[in-house]
Amino acid sequence: MAPISLRESIRAGLGATLGLVIVGLFVLAPTVDLRLGLYLVAPFGATSVLIFAVPNSPLAQPWSAIVGNTLAAIVGVAVCLTVSEPSLRIALAVGIAIALMSLARAVHPPAGAVAMTAAMSPDAIHELGFRFAITPVATGTTLLVLIAWIYARTTGRRYPFRQFEEQNVQGTSDQPPAERLGLSEAELVDILQRYRQSLNLGVEDLARLIGAAELQAASHQTGAMTVTDIMSRNLITVGPDTTLFEVADLFERHRFTSLPVVGPGGEFVGVIFQIHLISQAAREGLKHDRSFIPAFRHMLGREQIKPTIARDIMQVRGPRAAATTPLSALLPMMADGEVDAVPVLENDRIIGIVTRTDLIAAMARSAVRET
Repeated sequence: MAPISLRESIRAGLGATLGLVIVGLFVLAPTVDLRLGLYLVAPFGATSVLIFAVPNSPLAQPWSAIVGNTLAAIVGVAVCLTVSEPSLRIALAVGIAIALMSLARAVHPPAGAVAMTAAMSPDAIHELGFRFAITPVATGTTLLVLIAWIYARTTGRRYPFRQFEEQNVQGTSDQPPAERLGLSEAELVDILQRYRQSLNLGVEDLARLIGAAELQAASHQTGAMTVTDIMSRNLITVGPDTTLFEVADLFERHRFTSLPVVGPGGEFVGVIFQIHLISQAAREGLKHDRSFIPAFRHMLGREQIKPTIARDIMQVRGPRAAATTPLSALLPMMADGEVDAVPVLENDRIIGIVTRTDLIAAMARSAVRET
């Protein structure tokens, strides 16, 4: 396995803790309840590992988790009620569960433990019967999946995983720039099946990995260049309290796509992209006549939109670079189209900025030299 960051380890462990605590306190009891069937079972711990620690895995997706666990519970109960010999009962329950999960495209490793739990608990199963598949198994798994979905959104992860045909950040059906591989979804599926990786990787994630590898290979063309070789040094900046009228005026006058925001002491505090200004104009327009055009004209006129100022729309968190950052490191930062420029900082002060235009020009020069 590749190393996992401390932050991600804590995020996954805390998520599993919260999920099981919430389910255990409010829905399923930690002790066996044969009257209602509302109790925790050990396989939920394994399910938590998948949905909180590896949420991108096909094995961790809601369909795999809920359907896989429920199918395995049904199989485990059926085998438990018909086969008396313990060893054969356990083996059959797990084996049949695996076969059915595979056919249903719902493979979920903890489901093997669900089937085994049922096969090893004849007294409880005779009491609950097939209700065991509904409560605790399906109910508990569904609750854990819902908590994992909320937790992933809250902590900046994606669960369920990305679908190949879903819209990009621009709201269109095109693949993100870094993932436009010239390969169709069917071809990517064929690659996963050919190398027997369909249980480990989703189609969209395969596209992202191939795109990232191609981008990394392309970055080698820039050689040993650093950001200081191409960055703009004569900067136009604004303060946090600069009005949006002034910001719009600077964009119009200098034809910039981004403006750094600096504090009173010259420290870097954020950056404004043109899209931030347009988005604010759209919001102002929606407040008035559901059209952002009048608001945008108003913003570019001599009247100011109050009380909105630079600090209200600037991006505080985003990619940053140092003077010694290799040029190749900027490619993945700007390839997804979310930022047009990366500020270059030294001791929290901005000393330059690299735009997407600067980067394209540098790569073009490098390609000319190679030919």
